[in-house]
Amino acid sequence: MLGKHPERAYILREQNKKFPQKTFPSHFLVMIPFKRTAQHSNNPDTGNKTFAATQTLVRPKKPALYKVLMLNDDYTPMDFVVFVVQKFFNKTLEEATAIMVQVHTTGVGMCGVYTLEVAETKVAQVRDFGAQHLHPLQCTLEKE
Repeated sequence: MLGKHPERAYILREQNKKFPQKTFPSHFLVMIPFKRTAQHSNNPDTGNKTFAATQTLVRPKKPALYKVLMLNDDYTPMDFVVFVVQKFFNKTLEEATAIMVQVHTTGVGMCGVYTLEVAETKVAQVRDFGAQHLHPLQCTLEKE
């Protein structure tokens, strides 16, 4: 069960109940190496085995964030851009209109900041929706 080295068994836990949630969030993995103590390692009569444990916390890096940018073109109507921003980026009418004006005046407008997978999904959704409605609406992402 423990392989070639039973003295170096590692236990990965998704939750560590010993510490408050503020200090160690539940999504952190905790790696605990166990080593047998010398007093019980060779004694088969001992039913209660004692282990000395040390804890090593493995903290994941924060994911990189990406800006989803909408690009200006001369063919997509402004009201369609406002509708797309409201639909896919959950913006209010005022926020969507401000983004549309920014796209129209500067050529590019930021619709939101997301992790890579979410940003790629939103870009694909916007492009597909524009193509379905025969508009050449372009959307891209850029690392923040």
